[in-house]
Amino acid sequence: MAKSSADDDELRRACAAAMDGTKQDIVLSIRVAKSRGIWGKSGKLGRGHMAKPRVLAISKKVEGQRTLAFLRVLKYSSGGVLEPAKLYKLKHLSKVEVVTNDPSGCTFLLGFDTLRSQSVAPPQWTMRNVDDRNRLLICILNVCKDVSGRLPKVVGIDVVEMALWIKENTPATSKQKSILQDGPVTTAVAERDMKVTVERELVSQAEEEDMEALLGTYVLGIGEAEAFSERLKRELQALEAANVHSILENEPLIDEVLQGLESATNCVEDMDEWLGVFNLKLRHMREDIESIEIRNNKLEMQSVNNKSLIEELEKLLESLRIPSEYATCLTGGSFDEARMVQNIEACEWLANALRSLEVPQLDRSYSNMRSVREKRADLEKLRNNFVKRASEFLRNYFSSLVDFMISDKSYFSQRGQLKRPDHADLRYKCRTYARLLQHLKNLDKNCLGPLRKAYCSSLNLLLRREAREFANELRASTKASRNPTVWLDGSTGSNQSANSADTSIVSEAYAKMLTIFIPLLVDESSFFAHFMCFEVPDGNKIAPTDDDNDDDLGIMDIDENDKAGKKSADLQALNESLHDLLDGIQEDFYAVVDWAYKIDPLRCISMHGITERYISGQKADAAGFVRILLDDLETRISTQFSRFVDEACHQIERNDRNVRQVGVLSYIPRFATLATRMEHYIQGQSRNLVDQAYTKFVNIMFVTLDKIAQGDPKNADILLLENYAAFQNSLFELANVVPSLAKAYRQASKSYEEACARFISAIVYYQFERLFQFALKIEDLMYTITPEEIPFQLGLSKMDLRKVVKSSLSGVDKSIITMYKRLQKNLTSDEMLPSLWDKCKREFLEKYENFAQLIAKIYPNEPIPAVAQMREITASI
Repeated sequence: MAKSSADDDELRRACAAAMDGTKQDIVLSIRVAKSRGIWGKSGKLGRGHMAKPRVLAISKKVEGQRTLAFLRVLKYSSGGVLEPAKLYKLKHLSKVEVVTNDPSGCTFLLGFDTLRSQSVAPPQWTMRNVDDRNRLLICILNVCKDVSGRLPKVVGIDVVEMALWIKENTPATSKQKSILQDGPVTTAVAERDMKVTVERELVSQAEEEDMEALLGTYVLGIGEAEAFSERLKRELQALEAANVHSILENEPLIDEVLQGLESATNCVEDMDEWLGVFNLKLRHMREDIESIEIRNNKLEMQSVNNKSLIEELEKLLESLRIPSEYATCLTGGSFDEARMVQNIEACEWLANALRSLEVPQLDRSYSNMRSVREKRADLEKLRNNFVKRASEFLRNYFSSLVDFMISDKSYFSQRGQLKRPDHADLRYKCRTYARLLQHLKNLDKNCLGPLRKAYCSSLNLLLRREAREFANELRASTKASRNPTVWLDGSTGSNQSANSADTSIVSEAYAKMLTIFIPLLVDESSFFAHFMCFEVPDGNKIAPTDDDNDDDLGIMDIDENDKAGKKSADLQALNESLHDLLDGIQEDFYAVVDWAYKIDPLRCISMHGITERYISGQKADAAGFVRILLDDLETRISTQFSRFVDEACHQIERNDRNVRQVGVLSYIPRFATLATRMEHYIQGQSRNLVDQAYTKFVNIMFVTLDKIAQGDPKNADILLLENYAAFQNSLFELANVVPSLAKAYRQASKSYEEACARFISAIVYYQFERLFQFALKIEDLMYTITPEEIPFQLGLSKMDLRKVVKSSLSGVDKSIITMYKRLQKNLTSDEMLPSLWDKCKREFLEKYENFAQLIAKIYPNEPIPAVAQMREITASI
């Protein structure tokens, strides 16, 4: 047998060095393998759970009169030196379990009660053999017995097998004890300790001795069973006879006992009779007591009910009583500002009183009482009277406030002075009655309809007067010269000095109109929604605005039960009221738009951009009419601009077709000027408006140009290429930055190339018609016959070729000069001549090179001027 690691002195010394400073004595140290894997059927650790070498050391430490025992786990560092890893107290050891999945029986678990709460499974310890396992476990059990006085639960170990192992290995352990005397602490396991530990699980020493004495009394063989049985029967009969004899000897005592029992029975019967009598009397007494208690309970309940009834009646009477101070305010009090606090308190009391007489607040049994019905009718009459008086006062109050402001001319714009409308004082005075309106709504929701109409009717007069005076003065104070609306008409001549007039003051006036009145209308809408108790979200201001005065009423101050941002069912009613409040004011905005259009139609672009900025910044749900107003203004501006575009397109189509059109048409450069100015006017998001106008202009211009060209087929290509070239030259810079014009530029470039190709081909073909006509005939015949047969065709003989070459190419330099002069004669602009002449020479050389290739293939021996010679001639001209 190999030497166990428990007997390794070097291992003990290494463990002592690792535990240096702990003042603990080592009882046993042994090598083990630690793993957390699952044992499979093969008895090996599962894949991915490799065992790690560890050393288990059992140690003791004496502290005063008690001894502590520890189980230390030591691991090897990277340098092979033992170092502490874990420390367990053996007093917490609750279970020792041998893993049944390990067929070798060398793997076990140590369960500590301090580790039960942990989610990680306890480690498994694997020994080299069963002897090492038994040796370690016996040592742990003995230490637990000596230190703690108790043993942990042992699972998976046969106790008898363990006892046999102790008996077989006792000499070896005793020898080990003598060998290790020089160590710090003995690690041998005594035979006595091992025997006691294991046998205690079976029978005690005293029981064992009694059993041996009993068995020693009866030394029997197999054949003596019948004799033993007979002996036991005889002894049983003797015992029974002795018992009968003892009973007979005690007969006098039995008689005395029987007499005592008889007398006791008589006493019990007498007592039973007495108890029956007492029970009857007690039952009658209990009935009397119950009757008395029932009467007392009824009287007590009646007293409590009477008291509660009095309290309820007092509360009811208190709720039915109208305080004199509130009755005075509700029936005939004044609505002056100084009396509003008393009026508000009276409204609150009246609302609470009415609410207290309703079924949820008042018990249903009280609601049908005559006094309650009469009091409810009185309160409703009082409420109707108060609501009527308050509504009439508020209608007159709104009308008087507006009439006072309208009668004072200093509130409005005057000649030479634009006046910004100021409603701060008006709102301040209205705000005094905001809480009154809220309470009127709570008392009678139907009363708000006439009040809202009265407020809208009065304030509408003020707003329309302010807008009309402001718009009139705005137009009167704006001095701007008119620009002609005839932008693309060729009959107006080339003078465009009028178009350069600065009309930015017109769009600035329109922007000022919006800046002043749009925030005002939004604020008025929001104030009206809050003041007149509409349950709608708070209105937001429209951007851009330079007036940050927030005159909104705090609805939360009027009724704290309202929630900000709550969607309301009466939003439609609010929009209808806002229409009554602001209707008619749009006419003054329309007048400014029409006035600006008459001065400069292109200012519609600037006004459209300004309007779009206001629309994009408008978010107020309470300003529905303002949003509609802005949309209508945008539509009107777009309509006016479309009218201008239609008139300009009509001017383009109205060109005089009876007069022969030559050179660049007048509307081509005029469109470039118009586009430049339109780009200068673009603001905000009005890009789409301008791009649509560009598209319409370009389509009309190109269609009109094609119609004019069709009227003069002889000079059609010249007219087209000159106008398309002029279009490209005039819009080159704008096309680089405007995508819609870039598309038109590409369209014009394509049309220019097509017209140019047709015109150049016609010039070249006119000058060398016979030469290229001869080449065309050859190309047509090459589709049907072989090249060798062509010289024998009619009109294509070698003689015919020589005649054509002589007539077309003799004096070719003069012919090319003639072609240049013809090109120069047809063009109206000398700027295009160099580029077109270069194209003309390239066209001629390409056609001649094709002709030379045909001749070399069909008439190989016929001499014609070389292509290089032609290049030199054309280059010299």
